[in-house]
Amino acid sequence: MENILHIQIFMISLNNPHFLPSSLTSPLPHLPHYSNSLSCYNVILPLIFLPFSSRVVKHCFSSSSLSIFMMGKVVKSFCFLVFFGVLVEGLNIWPMPNSVNYGHQIMYLSNDFALKTDGSKYNDASGILKDAFSRLLDVIEVDHVIDSNFSHFDPIAILHGIHVIVWSQSDELQYGVDESYKLSIPSHGTQVYAHIEAQTVYGVLHGLQTFSQLCRFNFTNRAIEVHQVPWYIIDQPRFFYRGLLIDTSRHYLPLPIIKNIIDSMTYAKLNVLHWHIVDTQSFPLEIPSFPKLWNGAYSISERYTMADAAEIVSYAQRRGISVLAEIDVPGHALSWGTGYPSLWPSKDCQQPLDVSKEFTFKVIDGILSDFSKTFKYRFVHLGGDEVNTSCWTETPRIRKWLRQHGLDTSGAYQYFVLRAQKIALSHGYEIINWEETFNDFGSKLSRKTVVHNWLGGGVAEKVVAAGLRCIVSNQDKWYLDHLDAPWEGFYMNEPLTNITNHQQQKLILGGEVCMWGEHIDASDIEQTIWPRAAAAAERLWSAYDNLAKDPSQVFGRLAHFRCLLNQRGVAAAPLVGPGRVAPEEPGSCYKQ
Repeated sequence: MENILHIQIFMISLNNPHFLPSSLTSPLPHLPHYSNSLSCYNVILPLIFLPFSSRVVKHCFSSSSLSIFMMGKVVKSFCFLVFFGVLVEGLNIWPMPNSVNYGHQIMYLSNDFALKTDGSKYNDASGILKDAFSRLLDVIEVDHVIDSNFSHFDPIAILHGIHVIVWSQSDELQYGVDESYKLSIPSHGTQVYAHIEAQTVYGVLHGLQTFSQLCRFNFTNRAIEVHQVPWYIIDQPRFFYRGLLIDTSRHYLPLPIIKNIIDSMTYAKLNVLHWHIVDTQSFPLEIPSFPKLWNGAYSISERYTMADAAEIVSYAQRRGISVLAEIDVPGHALSWGTGYPSLWPSKDCQQPLDVSKEFTFKVIDGILSDFSKTFKYRFVHLGGDEVNTSCWTETPRIRKWLRQHGLDTSGAYQYFVLRAQKIALSHGYEIINWEETFNDFGSKLSRKTVVHNWLGGGVAEKVVAAGLRCIVSNQDKWYLDHLDAPWEGFYMNEPLTNITNHQQQKLILGGEVCMWGEHIDASDIEQTIWPRAAAAAERLWSAYDNLAKDPSQVFGRLAHFRCLLNQRGVAAAPLVGPGRVAPEEPGSCYKQ
C-alpha cells in the first residue's frame, strides 16, 4: 500500500496575502467571496513527492508567525498549501490553471441553474455566451437524469447559477485576444452563484470549461455536485497560439466530424484549428474564382462548399477557436491540375506548380481573395515544404524560362514562395510557412512571416534569433500520426528550449500538434488525437512553473481527463501504450 503523509491544517484567514513564504508560492490574490472564514484543509501527499513536501513541512514547523492545530495542541507554525498536478489528490483540472485555491465543502447545482450577467458590458447579441452556457449544462449532466430531492439539502449549500461579468463589448476573435478569466465559487450563502470575470467573452468560455471539470454527478442523490468549495481560480494561457492540424486532403472528413473535433478542442483549451485543406491527393474545397479546382476532389460527395467553410469558421469562432487555412505551394499541389492541367509543369511531370506561368499566380491570388472573405484569422498558411523541383528542370519550357531569368531551381523556389507571400500580404494576411523556407532563404522572407518548425529541434532558436516569429510542431514529439510517439513526449516538449532571451521568447507564438491524414479518417481520428493532444495542450496553456518535471506525476490527472472526454462522447484512447491503442484488458477507465 502506498504510504501517505497526512497534514490537517486549520486556516484562520484566506484574506492575508502575506502569510505564505515566498519560497513556496507567490502571494495569494484577494478572495472577496470567502475571506475571514475558519476553514479546514486536508492535503494528502504521496511519499513519492516527499522531497517537496518535506520542505513545506520544515517551513511550517520552523515558522513562528502563525499557528497550526494538530492533535489538540497548538504548534507555532502555519502553512497554506497550493499544489498543482497530482500533488493534490483529487485536483483533476486539465490543463492546470495558473493559480488554484480551494476548500473542503460541497455545493449542489440547483435544478434551475441559471446564467446571470448583471453588470457585464458584453450584451451577447450574437448569443455566444448563451450557447456556451447551454453546452455547459449538457456536458456536466452527461445525459444523466437529474431528479434529486433538493428538500434534503441545506439551502445555503445550493448553487443557483453562474454570474458572468465581461468587461469588453467586442466578441471579435483574433490572435492575441485576452483569454484570461477569474472563477470563484463560494462555499455557502443565500442565493449563491459562482462568479466568472473576464476581459472578453472568450475568457469566459475557458472559465466555463474549468467550471465544468469541477462538477460531478452523484449516483446516490442524483444531483450535480461541486466538491472542494470554496474555489478561487485565476487563469490565463501561456501561449496565444495553441493549435491542432487536421488534414482533409489525404482523407475527407465530414462536417460533423470536424465539428466534433472543434468541440473536443475546447475541453483542452486549444484555440487554433489549422485546416490543411488541400494537398497532392485531393482538392476538396470550392473556390468560386476558379470553380474547376475542386474537380481534384476524390468524389463529388467528398467536397466542401465555401458556405461549408464559413460554417466551420463560425462554429469554431463561437467556441473561441480560430481557423487557420492552408494551401501548400508550390509543392504538394498535384490535385490542382485535375481541373486546370496548365498548372502542371507537364502532363507527365505534375508537381510542383508551374513557376513559369502567370496563370499559376492568378490562381493563387483568386484562392486567397476567396479565402479573405471567409477565413478571417490574421494568418494564412502557404506551406512551402518538401518541394522537389526536378519537374522544373525536366520540362524544356520551364528550363528555358529559368535560363532567361537567371535562376537555378533554388532561386526559382525562392521566387515562387516570395511572390506567393506578396499576394497573401495584398489580401491583408500575415504569412505562415513551413521551416524549409527559412532554412533555404530565411533572410529574404517577409518580416511578417511566421516560420512553422516541423523537422526537428534547434530550429526555433535560430528563427527567433533572426527576429522572425515561430510556431513549434517538431515531428518527433508533436506529430499525432506518429503512433509510436507517446503522450509523455507530447507533455515534455518545450517550445522555449534553449531560448533564454526574453524578447526572443516572445517571438514563439506557441505550438501545434499535427494530425496528418494519410492513415486516419473519420473512423479513428478522435482516438488518434486524444489524449496525446491534451498533453501538449497543458504544455501550451499552463504556466511553466506549474508544469510537471516528470510526466508520471500527471498520469492520474490526464487519465481522469481522458475519461472525461469519453463521458462527453469523445473517443479518446487509453494512455497506456502507443497512440490510438486499444485497452489491454478489462478494467477501469482511470487506470488505462
